[in-house]
Amino acid sequence: MASDGTPFELAVAEVLGALRQGEVVSYGEVAAEAGYPGAHRAVGRFLRDSEGWPWWRVVTSTGRLVPGLESEQARILAVEGVRVVDGRVVAG
Repeated sequence: MASDGTPFELAVAEVLGALRQGEVVSYGEVAAEAGYPGAHRAVGRFLRDSEGWPWWRVVTSTGRLVPGLESEQARILAVEGVRVVDGRVVAG
């Protein structure tokens, strides 16, 4: 994202851009790290409406994958070494 986004969008983009391969965070963690605690749904909208960000590295607070994209997300995460069982990211 260029520098033409809103302060929220720029802050979220910075957090997402810092994620590394195999790193998984929740929507709420992204929002809090960006300085907008409680804006987890807005993070989801940002990812839905934007391209080029590692959406597959963001899950719900319980580790659930993106509804409707579970197979694709699980496949990409597996390539990055993240374990997914029954539609949830699991530790270890």
